[in-house]
Amino acid sequence: MIAKSIPVVMLVLLAFFNVQAQYPKVENNLDKKVKLFLEENATDWRDMNVPLSDGKILYDIIVKNGYTSAVEIGTSTGHSAIWIAWALSKTGGKLVTIEINKDRYLEAKANFKKAGVSKYIDVRLADAHDLVPNLKGEYDFVFCDADKYWYKNYFIDMDPKLKVRACYTAHNTALHVNGIGDFVEYVKSLDNYETTINRSSRSGISISYKKANK
Repeated sequence: MIAKSIPVVMLVLLAFFNVQAQYPKVENNLDKKVKLFLEENATDWRDMNVPLSDGKILYDIIVKNGYTSAVEIGTSTGHSAIWIAWALSKTGGKLVTIEINKDRYLEAKANFKKAGVSKYIDVRLADAHDLVPNLKGEYDFVFCDADKYWYKNYFIDMDPKLKVRACYTAHNTALHVNGIGDFVEYVKSLDNYETTINRSSRSGISISYKKANK
């Protein structure tokens, strides 16, 4: 019986260490607080939140490139925003995140406070169709995870606000449904962007780097 149970124990340990490996190295008290919050709530994210692995992909892009001015279109209850804000705590940046649903907006605000990242996030209750075209300033990172049929429009509205070397990411881009295919085809056709699809994400994350202004 003991011999048969060993493979099961090993599988559990491997699963544990694989999950732990997806978290960044803890370097300070904020890291400890964010990591603990994410660990304690790892199985509780609903309402169209991204999985842990996708949050880590966004974190890595921001830290690697030193991005400081980010926009998230579609907050939900805040899982991806916490990952983005955690990365921005390393670069000295800040995130503007937009949510249309009041209940999700309020839950996200509470989650940001519990995770300790509120000061890195400007969370706005608004219709992104209206707010995105009117955002002021320049940005170097975008994560889009809102209404799929509007993906192309969000990109077109954000493009003039993006700095050269900026990165525009979008979720669920392996699915090619509800207008996502049109968006992916459009961004891949642009000579001043280099676009790939990260397929280590189950849903796919498109990653478009702006090489030059038009």
